[in-house]
Order: sequence, then C-alpha cells, then structure tokens
Amino acid sequence: MTYCVGVLVNQGLVMLSDSRTSASVDNIATYRKMTVWQQPGDRMICLMSAGNLAISQAVVNLIEEWNGSDRSGGVYGVTSMFRAARLVGDAIRSVYETDGKALELRDQPFNASFLLGGQVNGGQTRLFQIYSEGNFIEASDETPFLQIGEHKYGKPILDRAITVETPLIDAMKLALVSMDSTLRSNLSVGFPLDLMVYEDGMLAPKIWRHIREDDPYYSNIREQWSLALRRAYTEIPDPDWLSEPTATVHALGTPEPGA
Repeated sequence: MTYCVGVLVNQGLVMLSDSRTSASVDNIATYRKMTVWQQPGDRMICLMSAGNLAISQAVVNLIEEWNGSDRSGGVYGVTSMFRAARLVGDAIRSVYETDGKALELRDQPFNASFLLGGQVNGGQTRLFQIYSEGNFIEASDETPFLQIGEHKYGKPILDRAITVETPLIDAMKLALVSMDSTLRSNLSVGFPLDLMVYEDGMLAPKIWRHIREDDPYYSNIREQWSLALRRAYTEIPDPDWLSEPTATVHALGTPEPGA
C-alpha cells in the first residue's frame, strides 16, 4: 500500500507520496509513486498513484507513450488540467480493457487511484482525485486536500489545520506532519518520500525533493511535532470531574446524565 496527499491552497500546490508497495516480514519493496511532467513556462503536471503497482505503472507507461518522442501529445498536448484529468481517466480505462477481465477471473480487483495536480499556461492550478473507473473529483475551497492509499492516520491534522488561505510553506509542513503520522502508525507506508511544491503561476516545480529517513529537515519536523504534541496535552486543564463525588451508577452500569 502507500499514502499520497495533495494540498491545494491559494499560493499553490503540495504533492507528497511515500514509496512502499508491500510490507511483510520478508517482502518489503520500494517504488516511486510520483511522476512529474513539465515544460518550463508552459505546464507543470504531477501524478501520484496508489493501489496495484502493475496497474498504476501500466497507466503511467501508457501516458508516456501518448506523450510521444516529440513531447507534443499526451499531457504535453492537453489544453487544461481538466483535459489532463480526462487523459488519465482514458489511460485507466484502456488498461482495464487489457487487464481487467484477467484480474477478475483470478478474483483480483482492478484497484488503482491517482492524484493529479498542476497548471497549464493560461489556466488555474488544480488538483484532482481519479478513481479506478476513470472518473474523478476536484479539490475545492471547502475541500482543499485530497488523499489516496492509507489516508486515515494523516487526515486529522489536515482537517484541523488546512484551509485555502494556508501559506504554501505551511501547507508543505502540514503535509509532512500528515505523512509522519501515517509512517508511525502503518507498516505499509515507508521511506523514501517524494515531495513536490508548486507555486501558482511558476510553471515549474519550486521544490522537488527525494526525502530519506535521515533527511535533517524531515527529522527536525518529526521531533518538533512530537515535542509540540507532548507540550499541548500537558497544557490542557484537568477536568472538574476529579473533584466531584463518584458518579452514581445505574443498574446497567451507565453513569447518570451529567455525572
């Protein structure tokens, strides 16, 4: 499995993925889940994947074929990010036509999902989540982040802290904290990480970094966040309940209302 998160704020876009694909006592594999296509000054498009690795690699390779050697087709030929999302959906459906029935005959689901973000010159910076059926949803002001894979551990911090007004650098920090929470709680998510930070209108990555476990900045974020959590819970006042008489218990063992 894996964890990928995309965050869209007014200043730009953050895309972050891990690289673990399987986890067991004797079988841990690492593959990069992020692909970036760019033509500086014209477009910057980032795709991340989760799910069946064979399916997601087939989708990416098919798109690469559509791009062509002259870089005039595929993602380099679309006129908007919406068209780029449609292109990825078409690639997913094409792979399903080739492999879907064979997987079903062996009781294997056609399981792959994608996050697509970026900007095409003349358009807005946008972020999409594309499903295994090829259809998709888009991030919005009300929902400025999207996740795929093992997302439940990293979601609470984003729910509490991310808005479209969040500065881009803070969105990056929050995405890294979200990833750290997932890494600590789920064996199927692991290093190295791939981070891409895009500033709106730049049409090239602002930051594009491969992060290993010993990365000094990531290690500092991990330690500072742990310290902040310990400090936060110790600063929460103790409940008044401790000074109240012991609650009266009903026959079924349920405290009285208000007790």
